[in-house]
Amino acid sequence: MFEFVALYLVLYVWHAMGITIGYHRGLSHRAFFCSKAVEYLWVLPGYLAFEGSPIWWSTIHRAHHRHVDTPLDPHSPRYGVMYALTGWLNEKHYAPHIDPKLQAKDLLKDPIYRFLECDGNLMAGHALSFAINFAVRGVLWYFFGWQVALASLLAGFSVLGIPLMLNVVCHMTDLGYKNYDTTDDSVNVWWVALLAQGEGWHNNHHACPGSARSGMRPMEIDTSWWVISAMRKLGLVYRVNEAKHYSLMKRAVVVRMQKRQKIRQRLQHELLSVAS
Repeated sequence: MFEFVALYLVLYVWHAMGITIGYHRGLSHRAFFCSKAVEYLWVLPGYLAFEGSPIWWSTIHRAHHRHVDTPLDPHSPRYGVMYALTGWLNEKHYAPHIDPKLQAKDLLKDPIYRFLECDGNLMAGHALSFAINFAVRGVLWYFFGWQVALASLLAGFSVLGIPLMLNVVCHMTDLGYKNYDTTDDSVNVWWVALLAQGEGWHNNHHACPGSARSGMRPMEIDTSWWVISAMRKLGLVYRVNEAKHYSLMKRAVVVRMQKRQKIRQRLQHELLSVAS
């Protein structure tokens, strides 16, 4: 039993970092650059967590940032919690404002990602993902026994729910806190960060989406950033974008000053209109 639980936990972390490092900070935001071998090394555990086509995933996520918490956001809880949680997964086609040919041109150059995308047929892409995921567990069962296959399957399914939950929990302002004055509802939620290997520091992420580091303050544990930092020291990744707390705070001060200036200008305009 101990061996099973230990294997499950190891695979859970591997799959979770596949989403965080591979799908999210790597493909979706290009927060760092690396060889194709290293890229595939991290995309693989994300794909084996039932995350679907990397092109689909990255396109949806880039659209989320472009239209965050507006009616065009693919999964904002402002417009329905259940839809934001799982409803959006049932969409059979890309919405007109979500186009991989425009938003994920870099990923469409990769033949493996194009194959997994099934030429934009979302249902076929999801079906292929599930088929490959279950086939891999079948291979594990054949060579290593049902315990290894079951631990892998449970870890993959467990991780599948984390980004779905994050989309909702980390955009509900009463469930977390903000370090930075962003224009959206994103908040930091510590327990989501622990489950998602650093992704729960969501307000930090929305303050600087292109950063490979999400945990900005000392108590904000970001294990995925630790791994990226280690890979940088080993020369496995390069051109790593790293935002830091003090720089984001300086930017927030500038944004606040700009907002106040706009308010003053609007009030002056209204006073002049009244006087005339």
